[in-house]
Amino acid sequence: MARVLIVAEHDGQALNASTAKCVSCALSFEPSAIDIAVLAGDGGAIATQAAALAGVTGVVRVDHPANESALAAVAAPQVCELAADYTHVFGPSTTFGKDLMPRVAALLGVGQLSDIMSAESAWRFKRPIYAGNAIVTVEAPADRPLVATVRTASYQAAEASGNAPIREWSTDAELPDHTRFVELRSDSGGGRPDLQTAARVVSGGRGVASKENFDLIYRLADALDAAVGASRAAVDSGYAGNDLQVGQTGKIIAPNLYVAVGISGAIQHLTGIKDAGVIVAINTDSEAPLFEVADIGLVADLFEAVPQLIEALSG
Repeated sequence: MARVLIVAEHDGQALNASTAKCVSCALSFEPSAIDIAVLAGDGGAIATQAAALAGVTGVVRVDHPANESALAAVAAPQVCELAADYTHVFGPSTTFGKDLMPRVAALLGVGQLSDIMSAESAWRFKRPIYAGNAIVTVEAPADRPLVATVRTASYQAAEASGNAPIREWSTDAELPDHTRFVELRSDSGGGRPDLQTAARVVSGGRGVASKENFDLIYRLADALDAAVGASRAAVDSGYAGNDLQVGQTGKIIAPNLYVAVGISGAIQHLTGIKDAGVIVAINTDSEAPLFEVADIGLVADLFEAVPQLIEALSG
């Protein structure tokens, strides 16, 4: 019978919604256990949040000074220790999961399954390839641990209606010292929602024309209480940091509302937003590919339309 361990993603204070989406993935093939591992400096509050997720059978709290900052090199040996009691080890297909789970797979001596988007059984899954233009079915061997990342855009977050038991666990793993935390920088701003799990996202593209003008995107995002994203063209032009990039080579997201400002809509960008609920496009080019998939399109000068929209939202 399948037993699933999910490695929690968090910021040291709050559980990231990507963890709840991993729970939903695990629930879809009905394992006998779904436990969440919380690695932190002091994970009490985070463990409580994890325990509240519906379907979770237990939470393993791993407090250690080395876990104060999320470092994949430090977390991987600890996850491998915990994995001995489980058939599956899941992490989200976010920056966090893409950094950690390959290390876990390598230490366990197995391959990694990436971007699970649906499960046919505990060992048979579907995942996208070719920028989401094709879907393949993958069957993993049942005689070895399955390490995988979950495509969070494909799942709704599990509800916070549970009350699973929490147990503390002390690691005996040899933790590497060749990696250390220096600092964390983000162009998105600390007070804005997380790009990969936000319900609303405002993205800017090449049409924004400069890094200074990108302030319009931040202002519109703040008016909507939204996360900020960017196209690859905007990132390559230096208008925004690469942690904001949305698309095939950036982040795959599925917000309820996606507002694209000055983005033409190349296929690589559309790959990152194909699961969005409502797509709004603002562009001067009426032939922009994004208008073909947008639910609402506005052919207008963004430097006139966006300030008017901000004013209307603020009023």
